[in-house]
Amino acid sequence: MPNAQAEALKAEGNSFFKAGKYAEAIAKYDAASSIDPSVPAYQSNAAACWEKIQNYEKMEEAARKCIAADKAFVKGYFRLATALKNRNDLSSCIKALESGLAIQSTNADLKRMKKEVTELQRADQVASYCKKAEEQMMGGDISGAYKTLELASRLDAGNAQIVRMMSKVKPKFEAMEARRKSGLSSTELFKEKGDEAYKAANFEGAIELYAKCIEALKSEGKSDSPLILKAYSNRAACYKQISNFDGTIEDCTAVLEIEPENIKALIRRAQAFEGVERYRF
Repeated sequence: MPNAQAEALKAEGNSFFKAGKYAEAIAKYDAASSIDPSVPAYQSNAAACWEKIQNYEKMEEAARKCIAADKAFVKGYFRLATALKNRNDLSSCIKALESGLAIQSTNADLKRMKKEVTELQRADQVASYCKKAEEQMMGGDISGAYKTLELASRLDAGNAQIVRMMSKVKPKFEAMEARRKSGLSSTELFKEKGDEAYKAANFEGAIELYAKCIEALKSEGKSDSPLILKAYSNRAACYKQISNFDGTIEDCTAVLEIEPENIKALIRRAQAFEGVERYRF
């Protein structure tokens, strides 16, 4: 049964809220909550008042008290997410929304806000990438700037700022790459072309090119060179992409025979063993 005194205080708080007297309303809701802290609506209403006066730190506190009173009270998560969004703590906001959606997956308000905040996060990440690329350009790191802008493009293809920056960086990057590739040996070019095929998702083509690189290095007596390690590692990644787990295991083992502590090879081989349901080497 609801506590009559607490409910009376809540009713007074509601009257103050409707009259726009938010401080007075908060006092009533807090008083009600102190009498019966198990009722989440009291702190939820207090959070709504804090939102009205734009004190989002206090709104967050009230929302957390609301959730502590009843972890299944979905509106508490919405209140908390609203406070966190306005405090620009977007990652915590997403967590609050996901917690609420775990309780009520169809809640329209939570779903709408999650979509909005995800978009804000994406925009923030794009802006961060652009800022980093600008700094890299000014520092003469053309390759770094190009790679950073590629990451930004994946998040927001056609973004005017990215397009403008890329128009300056790409010609310089391509000229640098042309100069670099002109100095590569035929063996190194096999690996380079394999990388390009991998990026284009042509995994079978990449496997053939890495194989040529590996065989050439073996014939040159360079069976433990850094280049052959990269070729084995990259070919293992290709095999993994096409679910050739035996090939992945074989190439990762070749890497580990040269470099036993290679973390990437250890992890990739373990995943391949799992893929073929082999857990013991």
